[in-house]
Amino acid sequence: PVRSEDERYEQLQKMADTFAPMWQERNGGDNFDLITMLANADSTAQMDREEFIGTLFLLIVGGNDTTRNTMTGSVYGLDKYPAQFEKLVAAPALMTSMVPEIIRWQTPLSYMCRVATQDTELGGKSILKDDQVLMWYLSANRDEDVFIDADAIDIERANADRHLSFGYGIHFCMGSRLAEMQLRVLWEEILPRFERIEVLAEPERTFSSFVNGYANLPVRVSRRTS
Repeated sequence: PVRSEDERYEQLQKMADTFAPMWQERNGGDNFDLITMLANADSTAQMDREEFIGTLFLLIVGGNDTTRNTMTGSVYGLDKYPAQFEKLVAAPALMTSMVPEIIRWQTPLSYMCRVATQDTELGGKSILKDDQVLMWYLSANRDEDVFIDADAIDIERANADRHLSFGYGIHFCMGSRLAEMQLRVLWEEILPRFERIEVLAEPERTFSSFVNGYANLPVRVSRRTS
């Protein structure tokens, strides 16, 4: 794990050096993929190196870490709440409501940071220009005024899709539907194959306050016999 700002910067530079040739190769291309579109769009084709690195970081975190950790979180969560797993086994159609509920409960990114551009007041609190303001998705997704028994998984929760894990408004995640599909397909494939996925120990968490992730989760898988 990266444990200092210097190490973080070094890894970001390596990432930029790896992806820069790909960006250049796709400049002028017409393939229907995200990097080609970014490399040729008027608003993004001429990004400077800092913007380029930031965009790559966003795509890697959004397209990899979040979905992968939510998949792991679904295994951990359904083991933690076995009655919910049994409900899913008995009624696979609950997959539709299980997916947003797991995303709510897991909340793969804990917060997003913004910097105030002027002095203001929000919720009775003074915010000064240049203050960093954290928007805690994790807190919103466990809001008891919105979600009853919010700390628990309930795959029949009627309003699970009100979670804010994907952001809101113009900052809504462009990959949200893909992420939901990946989680759904994972469990559509797991249920017919495996009778149980048993968590053997508490997970080792990712060393990050931002990514709500898993470094290690030991499990025992039992195949279905019929």
